[in-house]
This record gives sequence, structure tokens and C-alpha cells, in this order.
Amino acid sequence: MRADVAAAASAAGLARVRATGELRWGCDAQGGAPYVFQDPMDPNHLIGFEVDLADALAHELGARARPVQGQWDMLLDLLNRGDFDVALNGIEVADEKLRVASLTRPYYVAPERLTVRRADPAAPRSLAALAGRRVGTLPGSLAERMLGRAGAVVRTYDGGQNEIYADLALGRTDAVLLDGPISRYYGDVDPDLETVDGDFGEVRYAIAVPRSADELRDALDTALARLADGGRLRAIYERWGLWNAGTAALLGDPRTATSGVAEAWESWRTAVGRPPPLLERVGTTLPLFAAGAGMTLALSLVAMALAIPLGVALALARNYGPAPLRWLAVAYIEFVRGTPLLVQLVMLYFGLPELGITLDPFVAGALALGLNYSAAEAENYRAGLESVPVGQLEASWSLGLSTAQALRHVIGPQAVRIAIPPATNDFISLLKDSSLVSLVTLTELTKTYVNLANAMRDHVGLGLVVAAWYLLIGLPFAWLARRAEARLGRHLRTAAP
Repeated sequence: MRADVAAAASAAGLARVRATGELRWGCDAQGGAPYVFQDPMDPNHLIGFEVDLADALAHELGARARPVQGQWDMLLDLLNRGDFDVALNGIEVADEKLRVASLTRPYYVAPERLTVRRADPAAPRSLAALAGRRVGTLPGSLAERMLGRAGAVVRTYDGGQNEIYADLALGRTDAVLLDGPISRYYGDVDPDLETVDGDFGEVRYAIAVPRSADELRDALDTALARLADGGRLRAIYERWGLWNAGTAALLGDPRTATSGVAEAWESWRTAVGRPPPLLERVGTTLPLFAAGAGMTLALSLVAMALAIPLGVALALARNYGPAPLRWLAVAYIEFVRGTPLLVQLVMLYFGLPELGITLDPFVAGALALGLNYSAAEAENYRAGLESVPVGQLEASWSLGLSTAQALRHVIGPQAVRIAIPPATNDFISLLKDSSLVSLVTLTELTKTYVNLANAMRDHVGLGLVVAAWYLLIGLPFAWLARRAEARLGRHLRTAAP
């Protein structure tokens, strides 16, 4: 029986790809060139040698490739959750990866390269010399493990690869140890930096599939073999300037020297060396920022629509409910306020599937934000309720009103007017906190900015653009809140004796 279930699960991945005609592959465009990144000249398109590889593999499987954005160090978690069919983004062949996923045959060999400042006479030029020195790298990588063993002070970066080399050039770190493709595209192009000659090890990349998807893994292995034998893999690597002796040996190609033209590499160098004017960049990125702003706004509105009624219920329960309900309200508020939103999001998105409950990314993001902000809203509304003199409730009782009627007609309107400003501030904060949902494969405004800034190497100009987008979204709600506050205040002044 178990063998039958395992066989069915194994076939499911490949069957889904063939049935839908679509190979969903997880990647993180934030990492940058030359893997997966947005074209600096046309940021509405993803490019990179792994984009070309995914297209070629999908073609071999009779499908089309569809990239799914995910945070790089969470790709295997997202893969096992079922958000995509394969993870293809510089996934290293390592024991810790094999414990949570199956890996295909390697498709590329990357040497580890050490980069230092050219003008630094004390720059470390060996692994032994890295002991006690500040060295930048990516988290969860072979380079990080090597640096740990060498005794270096490791600085890991969750942002783009450009930031790692920028910190080196600024003197914030003493060296960078990363894979050859990264050093070629970020270290070798900077005249202030130098890539040290020597062998610092190598890493092999493979495609990760769920451990139950053996048939899909075998189909990908066959596709990789055909691409290698037909010279298609070599052509992709040469086009991006990545062909090397290690990869030639891996693919069984006796020709170690590059014979093709690295047109994609030259195009990238030209693009980042002479970026288009800011106004042109604003125009080309407008559709992406608009889509990111739409996601941010939709997510925030849905989350706030949940936070407000739940916050009202919590505030009423805490102030007017029976003792057990008050205790539950206080416990919920303190727990939610006392734990990070990121932890709550991870628990909902990755934890619930362990209990048999799998949420859509948008639903999980909106739910996490809504539940988190309901605690803050509860405190806003409680403060509003307690700001109304207790004598007004007693006077309402003496007039024959119930507590519910007094809250609705006497205390509630006054409390709402007081709660509007902090609630508005909470909504503006929620707009910004929505950036955390990029963890669950949603691309909102901040993630859009980071991806574009890393691809176009423009953090200042595009930073001003994304700031303008946030202002454009938030200011109308602040204006509406002021109008509502003024209108309600006018009503209360008119009604006052």
C-alpha cells in the first residue's frame, strides 16, 4: 500500500507538468545577474542563464517555463510546500539540501572566487589570511561554510549581490568569497576590486525537486543529458560568459576554451555601465511598480478589513466582557503584540501545512497582517473607549439605555473620533509592513523596488520612485481619515449641550 502511494506521489509532479503544459520553477530575481534578474534595459522581462536553462528544460518536457518568485534561502521550503514544481536558482549540491529535497544531476560547476580591494596592501589573499577578517557572502552557501571553518568574521547579505561588493568597495568588509558567476558580474567589472588568482574550491549547481517526485527528477536528468550532448548547455554558458574547465569536465566536453560569443555578458556590461536617464527608467518600470503597488494596496485593504472588526471585538471584550473573555482578549493581544510579524507569517504559511491546512499566499499574507494589526487596533479602540468619562455610561443606564445601546449611540461615536488618528497611522504602517509577504512568493512594492534596483544598479533614483508610490497610496487615506475625524467632531460639537 505504501509503495502504491509513493509511486503515485512520484508521478504526480511530472503528470502535473504534462497536464498543464507548464513547468513552475522557483527563483529569486533579487539575487541578480547572471542567474535570474530583470533586464536593465527592459525590466519587464526576466533574463539570465538560468532563465534560458529553464526555458530549454521546459521545451524538452513539452511545456513552457513559468518563474515563481521566492526568497532564495526559503526556496526549498516553498518547494516542499508545493508553490512550484522545481527550484532552479544556484541550488548547491550539498548534504543539507539532500535532506529536504531530491537533486538532479549537476548542470554547472562554479569555482569559489575571492575578491579584495585592489588598493589595499593588507588585503587577504588566501583562506588562512581570512581568519578574523570581515568577509561578505550569501547565507546558506558553501562560501559561508568555508569562511566559518577559516575563522573569518562572516557578513551575510539577504539583499542583492551588488550590495556585497558595494560594501567591499566602501571598506565595510575586507573581502568577498562567492561563486565564480557572481564574482565575474560584480567583482570583475569594478576597477577598484581585484579577483585573487587561486583555487578556493568549487560548488556544483543542481535542480531541486520534492523528494516524492522521482519521475520528474528523472525526466529532468534526461533533459539535461540531451541539452549537454546537443551542445545547448554549452551555448547558454558561452552566451553568458560562464563556460569554464570545470563545467566542460562535468559535461564531458573536451573543449575547455570558449568558442562562442558572450553576447549576453557584453550586453549586461553595457547596460550597467551606461544606465538610461532617470525619466526613462521611471517610464520603463511604471508597469512593474504599478503592479507592485496594486498588490500592496489590495493586501493592506483586506488585512485592515480584518483587523478593524476583530480589534473592535477585542476592545469590547476586554472592557465589557465577562472575566474569562477579558482574560482571553488580553492573552491574544499580548501574544500577538509580543511576537514578530515575520514569525507569525512563517507559522501560518509553513506551519499550517504540517497540520494539513495549506493557505494561498495572498490569504496567508492578509491573514497574518490582519491578525497582527488587530491587536494594535484593539488597543486604539480601548484607549478611545476609556477616554470617554465613565459618568456618560452611568447616565445612559439611568435613561434606560442598555450597555450595547450606550456604546452605539453615546460612547462609541466619541471613542471612534479619538481612535481615528492612531488607526490611520496603523494603516500607513501596515502598508509598509506588507513588504514581508515577499517571503511567501508575493511580489509587492518593496520587493519590486529591490529587484529593479539590483538589476539596474540604481538604489537612489528608484528609491525616490518607490517612496513616491508609497506616498501616492497612503496620503489619500490620511486625507479621508482627517475628513472623517473633522466631520464626526462637528457632529459631536453640535450635539453637545
